[in-house]
Amino acid sequence: MPAVLLAVLLSGCGVFSGGDDAQSRPTLTPSPIRPSTSSAVSPRPSASQPGLARYYDQTLDWKPCREQFECAKLTVPLDYAKPGGRAIRVAVLRSPSTDKGKRIGSLLVNPGGPGVSGVDFAATAPATFGADLRQAFDIVGFDPRGVGESAPLACLSDRQLDRFVASDPDPDTTAETQESDRLVRDFGRGCVAHDPGLARHVSTEEAARDMDVLRAALGDERLSYFGFSYGTYLGATYAGLFPDRVGRMVLDGALDPSLSTVDLGLVQARGFETALRAYVQNCVDGGSCFLGDTVESGTRRIQRFLDQVDRRSLPGSESRRLTEGYAVLGIWQPLYYREEWDILSSALKAGFAGNGAPLMSLADFYTQRGPGGFRDNALEMLYAVNCLDHDDGVSSSKVGTLEPAFERASPTFGRTFAYSTSACANWPIHTGRQPAPVTAKGSAPIMVVGTTRDPATPIEGARGLVRQLDDAVLVTRDGDGHTAYHQGSQCVDDTIEAYLVAGKVPKSEVDCR
Repeated sequence: MPAVLLAVLLSGCGVFSGGDDAQSRPTLTPSPIRPSTSSAVSPRPSASQPGLARYYDQTLDWKPCREQFECAKLTVPLDYAKPGGRAIRVAVLRSPSTDKGKRIGSLLVNPGGPGVSGVDFAATAPATFGADLRQAFDIVGFDPRGVGESAPLACLSDRQLDRFVASDPDPDTTAETQESDRLVRDFGRGCVAHDPGLARHVSTEEAARDMDVLRAALGDERLSYFGFSYGTYLGATYAGLFPDRVGRMVLDGALDPSLSTVDLGLVQARGFETALRAYVQNCVDGGSCFLGDTVESGTRRIQRFLDQVDRRSLPGSESRRLTEGYAVLGIWQPLYYREEWDILSSALKAGFAGNGAPLMSLADFYTQRGPGGFRDNALEMLYAVNCLDHDDGVSSSKVGTLEPAFERASPTFGRTFAYSTSACANWPIHTGRQPAPVTAKGSAPIMVVGTTRDPATPIEGARGLVRQLDDAVLVTRDGDGHTAYHQGSQCVDDTIEAYLVAGKVPKSEVDCR
């Protein structure tokens, strides 16, 4: 299974906590986001794009939903190059400002993925975002095109998805490699068979263009945005397309858009290995660690376990067995959140004893699979979007040449990440898109946030993005787990909220320890 693409799945879930924690500082005074007086600002499409005017001029029909929120549908063109053609509808949810007297605009949010529902994410606003943010902004989430309630793309049945997730993540033989290639090809063909037009138009660039139509429909001249993990790539893409329309933008758990598939795989391989070693170190420091007396012996014990499961699967849950594919995901899931390390220990102990059910449960949570099947199409959209965005996959026949570098980056997961680089080479749709730096020349200041031992979006991504952007400041959280906001650092939370609410831009990099 091409696991590197799974590494950012459900990436925003780590922020689903702490919104109403007591504040130790005075309430922030909202600072209006001033309309720009620059002649460069063009909040509506230019005369050369008359076909887009009807989309930019639309009015959202808000209706009550989910008891305390408001929902609407945004109409966007399927293909921005042909705005007179097919249109699709994008689901939007708004959590209204809790104090209309302090409201300064809308804050568009994205939890990551690609493929995770922004509508569901915005519905967690009371528990996810701080009180000052919820006073100053309407929190607005949308399901990107193809996701959730926005013209959802379907590719495989639950049974086919189960087989895909369970497949060998690091094929050892020619037959296993051919099977892995076939599974990805069939996956992509399923997307095309369901809706060939939509399957070709669910890229991040197109989702970013949808965001600009939404900005106009919300009545904001500039876009205020808070994106997590993959959501940082979406936000950076928007900034690159519309730098003059960037308002206050926070990119937490940043990805470097200039990295090739191979380089991104190496970065994430190192990130997950670093996170795993931090987990093992914590176990060793606690004494009588079940993994071993040192970090090296502990990580080798986990490596041996994965090798054993590769040779012979374990009883899992329902009728499914714990394969190496499931086991890898079951280990990854708790590395996103330090508070789940005890859960990982319990699951590994059970696995060592021959019971794969706990690790299988963790893998199911990672892929959003419930007892009755997959809860949404996030897994399908993960591949559909990534393979449109990164048409630089490596042929599986050449993966062997990459293995030494990947195994140096991650002795535990290196081969898995190496084989993941071939996924999009087998996708049936090829766009020719190659990774490229994003500069967003002339944008307002952008805040980029990274965590030192983040497994899925290592700190290198944030540093790389800051170097590319024309005007950006880096906020670093020294800690474990994925993303930084509401992960236990008051320094991070205060810095982000002061920027978004009061417009306070740090003069230099902020190092939160």
